[in-house]
Amino acid sequence: MKYHKDIFEIIFYARGGQGAKAAAEIIAQAAVKEGKFVQAFPQFGPERSGAPTKTFVRISEKEIRTHEPVTDPDVVVVLDETIIASEVVIKNLSREEALIINTKSMSEEVRAKLLSDGSHSYQGRIYPIDANGISMEIVGQPRPNTVILGKFIQVTESVQLASVIAEFREIFEQKIGSEATQKNILAIEKAYDTI
Repeated sequence: MKYHKDIFEIIFYARGGQGAKAAAEIIAQAAVKEGKFVQAFPQFGPERSGAPTKTFVRISEKEIRTHEPVTDPDVVVVLDETIIASEVVIKNLSREEALIINTKSMSEEVRAKLLSDGSHSYQGRIYPIDANGISMEIVGQPRPNTVILGKFIQVTESVQLASVIAEFREIFEQKIGSEATQKNILAIEKAYDTI
């Protein structure tokens, strides 16, 4: 799904503490290192662990002048599938655009859940990935944000895998140590290779 618009726009839906802001920051910094223009900023309600959050990212080859929240995304990334019961995550997503969701469900099951919330049918592509499961298996903790990075790169090609891995290492190696960093990188790579 190579993007062709001037500005590629992403919305991350998550719950506080799931690392959507960190994932968005890694994507943004990787894009900057590739010479692109970016914006990444969160939108919170009351900031507490478990509360729904939205994080917006824009990537462009040209300068980005708007500072408004993203309203017509090219990709929506959902780190916690329970959010689809309370948020219309597919709003303004067209048939050519994509929904990446952390779930054990298959894409048709996700499509049915989206319909059950009363919204009209979504005809676009759904990319489910068991990010919690992969994270538990490789990292030993439920950290869906790192796994989602790999799937995001595979689906969008908006940044390169090598750039994201380098950025992840730069941000986290001092914080979590080289062994934990390497495990997270393996989780990113596994999600990238998952079709």
